[in-house]
Amino acid sequence: MHPILLIVFLPLLAAIVAGLTNKAAPSIFAKSITTGALFVSAALSWPIFLGFVGGTYEPTVVPVLKWVQSGTLTFDWALRVDTLTAVMLVVINTVSALVHLYSWGYMEEDPDQPRFFAYLSLFTFAMLMLVTADNLVQMFFGWEGVGLASYLLIGFWFKKPSANAAAIKAFVVNRVGDLGFMLGIFGTYLVFDTVSISEILAAAPGMSGATIGFLGYNVYTMDVLCILLFIGAMGKSAQLGLHTWLPDAMEGPTPVSALIHAATMVTAGVFMVVRLSPMFETAPIALGMVTFIGAATCIFAATVGTTQWDIKRVIAYSTCSQLGYMFFAAGVGAYGAAMFHLFTHAFFKALLFLGAGSVIHAMHHEQDMRYYGNLRKHIPLTFWAMMMGTLAITGVGIYHLGIGFAGFWSKDAIIEVAFARGTELGMFAFWMGVFAALLTSFYSWRLMFLTFWGKPRWIESEHIQHSVHKTPEQAGEDTTGGYHPHESPISMLVPLGVLSIGAVLAGQIFAPTFLDDAAFWGSSIFYNEPLIHAMHAVPYWVKYSALIVMLIGLFVAWLAYIKDTSIPAKTAEQLGPIYRFLYNKWYFDELYHYLFVVPAFWLGRQFWKLGDVGTIDRFGPNGIAWVVEKGSVGARKFQTGYLYSYALVMLLGLVAAITWVLF
Repeated sequence: MHPILLIVFLPLLAAIVAGLTNKAAPSIFAKSITTGALFVSAALSWPIFLGFVGGTYEPTVVPVLKWVQSGTLTFDWALRVDTLTAVMLVVINTVSALVHLYSWGYMEEDPDQPRFFAYLSLFTFAMLMLVTADNLVQMFFGWEGVGLASYLLIGFWFKKPSANAAAIKAFVVNRVGDLGFMLGIFGTYLVFDTVSISEILAAAPGMSGATIGFLGYNVYTMDVLCILLFIGAMGKSAQLGLHTWLPDAMEGPTPVSALIHAATMVTAGVFMVVRLSPMFETAPIALGMVTFIGAATCIFAATVGTTQWDIKRVIAYSTCSQLGYMFFAAGVGAYGAAMFHLFTHAFFKALLFLGAGSVIHAMHHEQDMRYYGNLRKHIPLTFWAMMMGTLAITGVGIYHLGIGFAGFWSKDAIIEVAFARGTELGMFAFWMGVFAALLTSFYSWRLMFLTFWGKPRWIESEHIQHSVHKTPEQAGEDTTGGYHPHESPISMLVPLGVLSIGAVLAGQIFAPTFLDDAAFWGSSIFYNEPLIHAMHAVPYWVKYSALIVMLIGLFVAWLAYIKDTSIPAKTAEQLGPIYRFLYNKWYFDELYHYLFVVPAFWLGRQFWKLGDVGTIDRFGPNGIAWVVEKGSVGARKFQTGYLYSYALVMLLGLVAAITWVLF
């Protein structure tokens, strides 16, 4: 049996068992079986990935079962294993396994642990189905599966109204993007007469320059198909316009945030674009759209992240921004660089989210950074883990020494390749990427300084103090407000340690493979070798631009949150409307409220008052029931039971039909 079968279906089996047993068995049973299954899947994934790195593993397709045979539409359920799949397997299973383990400590007091762990494993299975898909319909199955699982996980605490609202918002916004994805799949089948990914990619170059009628215009076929597919990616990966669900997804438990943001749902769009890269290479207009939207998202999310106070929301907007980097890398043709950043980002973003969860756990579920401060002395292990994540996301490293944290290798490569592309959109993406790197450094170090340095401000938090029960002795002795932050349990600290290793070394070890080894990628993506050579030849000021702006962002954050803590309030007051614009997320939620929500409610009220109250309730149900009753009395008279009566009715109908046709 091929190991890919175990890798994919073990999480599903674990989810089914944990979900069906639920509270009939102790929580330890559900936790053990789901966590064990994920660690087995992760352990089986790494040899496949390292086999592709070493060139000893060949791409293969493992059949599962016959699926659909309808006319020319024929496809099986099969698992595709190539380099791109192998990268996603280690990312998904490694992060998911660590999130499962972390949840043992984080969710310890929750009474619904079996349901939570069942949802986590179901989420992982759906993502594995997506990345191993051999055809577009199978990919869509996984695509919708992660959408369903995200709805269940974001709204896990369903008694909390804000969690229910966030889950519905994620579901609805993703349906908008999924409409584009479905239309893209339908159009692709119409053009290529197949949904097999390998057949589509083989035939795609021959469609370059072909046109098709669309909405009354003659347009380039591949551009239309790729733009529709990319709209699906915009929803799933929270790109500008369809991004509004992502920050609200923080209403779910912190392990859910780490899983959604680091390894699963939000990377699905990037994966899909890279998987179909030979298609996108024949669609220059679509690639330009990918580049522009990616760069715009990159800068938009970074600006918003500088003003947020909720520790999880800062990291959420950081995810949105980093996804923008991945998309504009794909847009300029550097698909390997996009996947490299996806790979490194999984480690340091999962680390930052789980580290934030450890801080929240220590601070009795307080998420407002204004009530943190000086925590490095109380939770030193969490502090060093988040320090590793911060050094990775801000891209600390020195080019000439050949050393750096994970983000240095992947994010800087994307900035360099955008410059090397040389097009107007490429230069736009380059400058947006550099400016976003500055803002990334500022909001990341702002988070660190507010959380781990300064005075202990938790004594000002009524939420923390009122939720802590003190003995009279403690109340008499305490001088810090009665609450002392505490380090997280070992089940939460072990994942932080493992992810810290990835944040430090993942870029250093795998940069040559992901960026420069065309043989590693094989035919799994479109590999633009001349562009990669041009990337290495960019001027030194380009190579050091990200490091320079990182240092500027670090200095500004230190100045405002350590040296003179009055600066942020003064700046916010002076900037006024600009600060409010950024703090309110560019008013996208308010804009969508008036554009879509208000009209939808108005239409609903019209149907309710005119349709239900004004018509149905006015004339029925008794009135309509009377009409039905009288009508049935008349209809019964035709049911005589005599053959000649039925023959007469049929003859009259036939005469009427012929008369209609003739005259």
